[in-house]
Amino acid sequence: MFSIALSELIQIFRNRLVLVTSLIIPVVVCAFFIRQHETFAAIGSLGYIAAIVMFTVAAFGLYTTAVTTLASRRQNLFLKRLRSTAVGDAGILAGLLLPVTVIALVQVAVILTALAVVAGEPANVVLLVVAVLATLAMMIGLGLATAGLTNSPEHAQVTTLPVTLGVIAVTSWVGISGTEDLTLLKRLLPGGAATELTVNAWNGGVAVTDSLLLLAPTLSWVAIAITLATRLFRWEPRRS
Repeated sequence: MFSIALSELIQIFRNRLVLVTSLIIPVVVCAFFIRQHETFAAIGSLGYIAAIVMFTVAAFGLYTTAVTTLASRRQNLFLKRLRSTAVGDAGILAGLLLPVTVIALVQVAVILTALAVVAGEPANVVLLVVAVLATLAMMIGLGLATAGLTNSPEHAQVTTLPVTLGVIAVTSWVGISGTEDLTLLKRLLPGGAATELTVNAWNGGVAVTDSLLLLAPTLSWVAIAITLATRLFRWEPRRS
């Protein structure tokens, strides 16, 4: 698995398009939010800024790159060749997705640390870590599911748009308006509960037990995505 991960990491830094998508664009967007944190805090809160930068990295970096990577490796028959080795299916997927996952985790950690330095520390760091890990797990699951519907790396630019734009829209909606109205709907949408959990972790004022209950919708989306992935994912090139 780790040899696959090392090879994939090298490929990421060789591919300029993937490098820009997974590293440069998310960092630039997040830097803008942090630089204008007072303006965006007035619209929502510091917790909203934390949530939006986290989902920017998770959606544009982790999710999009994961789908593109899996579609590319399928198209050039690399996935098929890997299945002839001693590594199991789970190890193959873990090896392919480990580098971009670690990159996303490091990016989120650095960006949120920068936000804490310029705007003040979060109320509950442990809860924030839980929110980040749950969000990344959800986006990995959605990436596996979307890869099953993606014929090629070029096609990934289309198939990833609904989820990418959708979770960013949900994050902005929940982060700015809160969950006093349409509570159930906002929490059940992908990213809604994770956004509320992140806002609570950063802003404080909500009991930890109440916040932890917000993990249920996010983990449910992980389960749904993995279920879809097992049905949709293909190891050989799709014909249509």
